[in-house]
Parts: sequence; C-alpha cells; structure tokens
Amino acid sequence: MFLVVPDPAHGLVAAPESSDDLTPETEGFLTGQGFTWNDEIDAYTRPTGHGPADVDHTADTLRGLGLYVFSGYRPLLKD
Repeated sequence: MFLVVPDPAHGLVAAPESSDDLTPETEGFLTGQGFTWNDEIDAYTRPTGHGPADVDHTADTLRGLGLYVFSGYRPLLKD
C-alpha cells in the first residue's frame, strides 16, 4: 500500500506502507519518474510536479502495478 500526496517540504511524496511494497517494478517506476528515496521520511519524494494530475498519474500507475493506494491533492499538515 502507498500513500501519494503533495507535501510542502518535500514536493510529491509516495510513501510505502512497508518494504514489501518496494518491488523492482515500483522502484523502477518511481525512479523513472524522478523520485528519489528520502531516508528522513522513509518515502520516495520528487521536488517538482506535485499538482493533482501528478498525484493521479503516480497513484494510478501504482494501482496498475497491483498496489492499494491512498492519495490526496492537499498536503497533510502537522498540527
């Protein structure tokens, strides 16, 4: 399962629920789209391209790879 959301500090975030979600196909897709792994938040991030169409494209492609995906267009803000 992945969470795909924009984040004010990191751009577009694609966060796996566990390492089991990081298959060669998912990693290949994400790195091919310009994402890099961020150890600080344990997620793939991309500093540019984080609008609604980018969220949809990333989420839909991950779903097409057989993953469950939660996505949203609004950044998740800390309290």
